[in-house]
Amino acid sequence: MLPAVDWAQPWLAPYRAHGEAAARTASDISVASALQAIKPPSTPDFVHQDNLPAGQAYEAHIFQTRTVPTRDNLHDFFNGLVWLAFPQTKRRLNELQAAEIARTGIGATRGPLRDALTLFDENGAVLDAPPALWEALVARDWNALFVTRRSLWQDARLLLFGHALLEKLVTPRKPITAHVLLTHRATGSAALDDAAMARNIDAKQLEAKPLVPIPVLGVPGWCVDNTSASFYADPQVFRPLPGALSEPKPH
Repeated sequence: MLPAVDWAQPWLAPYRAHGEAAARTASDISVASALQAIKPPSTPDFVHQDNLPAGQAYEAHIFQTRTVPTRDNLHDFFNGLVWLAFPQTKRRLNELQAAEIARTGIGATRGPLRDALTLFDENGAVLDAPPALWEALVARDWNALFVTRRSLWQDARLLLFGHALLEKLVTPRKPITAHVLLTHRATGSAALDDAAMARNIDAKQLEAKPLVPIPVLGVPGWCVDNTSASFYADPQVFRPLPGALSEPKPH
């Protein structure tokens, strides 16, 4: 399945170099071996999924062994690429997951902290943008975010972090949505730095699930169809904030 990835897509820019290198060999060897062959020493080792003992929690195993069990599929391939690109942030998420598992065990539900950690790990994103775009995003004012303040996106960057999100975007569809971490509001060149991102992963803040959705193909330059304002006139995708009043219809 790896040859199906279009590495020219703008959201794959942080992962392109490692992804292309690993994809060249993953058709002949396991995904774990392909990732292991290009990883730096600072990244945990990638091992085959068979190394995860039956009944052992995945996140606890990574924390205890410093190895990442990896299946031969796109989901785990992208997980490995995020580990390679943002090892400090991934390690921070893993530390918090493992600590919570040690504290509460594995039950029928994850609990609010592990739910938020999992949501960000699987589907999260980080935004570096001018305040006006942040305000529009939090208000889910899609017209302001993508149409009237569109020119501000030249000073903005949206980083897709979630590996399940990256997997879904192998086949781009308009409804695909990321969850932006609201606690990460740094601006400038360091905003999307791995160390800065890791510092913004705070357990107490995450329990409140400070994440807001954004339809990723609405980002200027990420879809050829979104140059028209009519692209955003789709309430099934660009949904208003729950409880927000809609504009009155003209008579």
